[in-house]
Amino acid sequence: MNENKSSAKELEDISRVLHLGLTVFGILAWSTGFMADDYKHVQHLGFSLHSWLGIIFSFFLLLRIGYGFCGPDDQLFLRWVPFTMNRLRAVFEDLWKLIKFKLPDRPTHVGLSGLVQTFGLAAFAWMAATGSLMFFYLTPGTKAMGFLHAIKEMHETAIWLIPIYLGIHVGAVLLHALAGDHRWRRMFFLKE
Repeated sequence: MNENKSSAKELEDISRVLHLGLTVFGILAWSTGFMADDYKHVQHLGFSLHSWLGIIFSFFLLLRIGYGFCGPDDQLFLRWVPFTMNRLRAVFEDLWKLIKFKLPDRPTHVGLSGLVQTFGLAAFAWMAATGSLMFFYLTPGTKAMGFLHAIKEMHETAIWLIPIYLGIHVGAVLLHALAGDHRWRRMFFLKE
């Protein structure tokens, strides 16, 4: 029995580390994006800083995606991504509760929470994929041309997805905290 508890705690700790890595490096990469336009110059500290933070973030995202296919049940995408009728129904039920000023009471990644997490992973995966292509193929000191210019434009047009996701996610955490649900503390290795 102790071995099962220890194993479950290790899996939960992996989730926390991945979440913390995504949070820290995702916000740092996003917030330094305005500095990356100096890639056209020989001196390109902003681009270097932004791209390295983005690559570290991409590493954490790749681990999280792997964990979504090979991790514990509550982390598996097949269990919570809302692509079945029952899961979509749960999303609409949660939205209806919010309209009535009631917070949905579901496990993590179920219903509206699952939809928000799916949106966040998709937005971050888009940014990580396009950013990684630029990291490996863009030559600082030159202007992006052709296919690379198109990738750069796709990366930049999706930049507004991150604050939308963060607003929804942080807003939900704040609403739950105000209602007395402090599970957010677990993500930062704090006691509830």
